[in-house]
Amino acid sequence: MDLSTQTPTLPHGQHPPTETHRALLAQRQQALAHTAEQLKAELFGIDDVIDRVVDAIRAWYVLPQLITRPVIVCLWGLTGTGKTQLTRRLAQLLGFYDRFVEVQMDGFSHGASYRSSSISGMLGDSGIHEGAPGILVLDEFQRFRTVDRKGEDVKVERYQDVWTLLSDGRLPPALSALTNIERKLADAHYEAERAEDGDDERAGKKPYRFQLDAWDAQELKRMLKLQEPLAEIMQWPPAQVQALFTRFQQSLSSWETDYSKLLVFVCGNLDEMYHETAQRVEDCDTDADIFHRLTRRLSLIDVKKALSERFKPEQIARLGNEHVVYPSFNKATYEQLIRNLCTRYCDDIATQCGVRFAIAQDVHDELYANAVFPAQGTRPLFSSVHAILSANLVKAALWVLENALPLSTTYPITLATDKRHLVVQAGAQQALFAVALELNQLKQRANADFRALLAVHEAGHALVYGLLFGQAPQEVKINIASFEGGYNSFAGLKVTTRQNALDMMCVGLAGRVAEELVFGEMACTTGAEQDYKQVTAEAARYIRHHGFGTRLARTDVTVEMDNHINTDVAPSNAAIEALLQAQYQRAGALLRQHQGALNRLVDALMDHGMIARPEMQALMAQSDIAITVPPTSGPDEALVLEPFAARLAAFQRHTDGSAAPAVAPNVEPQVAQQSSACL
Repeated sequence: MDLSTQTPTLPHGQHPPTETHRALLAQRQQALAHTAEQLKAELFGIDDVIDRVVDAIRAWYVLPQLITRPVIVCLWGLTGTGKTQLTRRLAQLLGFYDRFVEVQMDGFSHGASYRSSSISGMLGDSGIHEGAPGILVLDEFQRFRTVDRKGEDVKVERYQDVWTLLSDGRLPPALSALTNIERKLADAHYEAERAEDGDDERAGKKPYRFQLDAWDAQELKRMLKLQEPLAEIMQWPPAQVQALFTRFQQSLSSWETDYSKLLVFVCGNLDEMYHETAQRVEDCDTDADIFHRLTRRLSLIDVKKALSERFKPEQIARLGNEHVVYPSFNKATYEQLIRNLCTRYCDDIATQCGVRFAIAQDVHDELYANAVFPAQGTRPLFSSVHAILSANLVKAALWVLENALPLSTTYPITLATDKRHLVVQAGAQQALFAVALELNQLKQRANADFRALLAVHEAGHALVYGLLFGQAPQEVKINIASFEGGYNSFAGLKVTTRQNALDMMCVGLAGRVAEELVFGEMACTTGAEQDYKQVTAEAARYIRHHGFGTRLARTDVTVEMDNHINTDVAPSNAAIEALLQAQYQRAGALLRQHQGALNRLVDALMDHGMIARPEMQALMAQSDIAITVPPTSGPDEALVLEPFAARLAAFQRHTDGSAAPAVAPNVEPQVAQQSSACL
């Protein structure tokens, strides 16, 4: 039974709902719950998103008669996270795929005809009827921007009626089309009069059977909401059409088309919101869990801010407040996807060839290492897994068949020690099949001198960070493919104190200091250029912007005469240099004091190419240095390192109310920081 075509009517007055009514409501609730379960089984890593969407559409689906304006659900996420797939599958499972319209808001939906240049035209050509529930998807909505990067209006020609639809779901007819029909009717009257006077070349000839062409008749039927067959409308004389046209214009009730019961999904990528991750398309080295934690903190406020850079305030308001933010996939989700893909490929081979394979965990691990780009979602993963497995599984199946091996056996597939071949084992027999794991080759730092340089530099950053902040970096790596170097990744700070700022400068300089300590002053490399750029900027903000130096005035550079700020930057240059010199010496003292710990970190990087948080905690413990591994769960993982609440309580306990309060420490919001050394 298709529940989507049945509308449960609420009883009038105070009468209790009928048994039939209660049964239908229960069926719809059950259908919605089943849909949620099915979506979670098919779409990995977005269970929270599915729950949010199902709750948002519950009233629309269970009691559609309560809906008086479109239900708008906005889905925002990085590419390849399943936004469009979710809407399509939801429509199928709820029985709405025949009343489902998907519009690409970049202007390339269903060709380039007049009818496809307006939302009303596309809805008119669909299976969605006026006043009835249906599903409309506005995809790639971020490309429909109406404000450019300078805040000026952008001329948009297509889909301008979308804002009216999002407001109350009632669309006026396309006035240009009605005007065009009216003009053709006037032309018909003119030609008829000329024919009567004998001045027209058609005088004396049999009149045309059809007065309107099929296109105009279809427009007329849709706009005037006529029920007559198209062929009949095409034969109507101009006077009859004119009368209908006039009556329609005078009838306010029939002027608008009612789409108030639509479920509208607005889908898109907001790079402004995902600024820390969206542009890192080449990054295949940062752990997917780090991207996941960064994007999981995004909220409704972040969405509104990002939208304000593309749309006008009144347009943002029409999108409502039901904004569902997709986090990027975590490592567990990618691993689950890989397992399912491998199982699917093996099942397909078994179905087609009768040969059963089992892909080992070491192959899964290398697929993850060579196919996952966390900022790009599932599409690169699907492509790489297909390229690595599909042809080789076919070759392996042919090898089994050609050697007449038993089909009742499941043959394991493992990775060869050289990581360049897949191995199919059949008792004493085995076959090797070449596999291109390109990222593996890029990540390997084969040159011993280069590995030593990278290990010392990154170990310097990691050790000083652990000493000053009391915790392990999120990641320390030298085997990477994204660029020629290594990197440390640090947790974000919710607030940055004066001491935190000094500590981060010390951490940023520690890579160069470690090079000087181990290799000597004249063997220091240019690989610290990015570190110096970042630390110099931090020192300048420390003195000029934050008021942490001897001068309190904010110092900046401007060409605007009415910006009343201190523009005298020269006196602060000496203070910035002195600050950097002090932190350089501080980093040197810390590294010389803890050379044993530095050596342990360097050895670990040389051996494994990376140091995970628990491993670093253990290595530091061997040098009697205690650091923590912060939990990776919770709604907000940005750090506040100072015990501000305890200090406030102590202040209040020792203050009798008569003393002047102490000056509060200067704090400011801080986004996640990352120190990278590109050599």
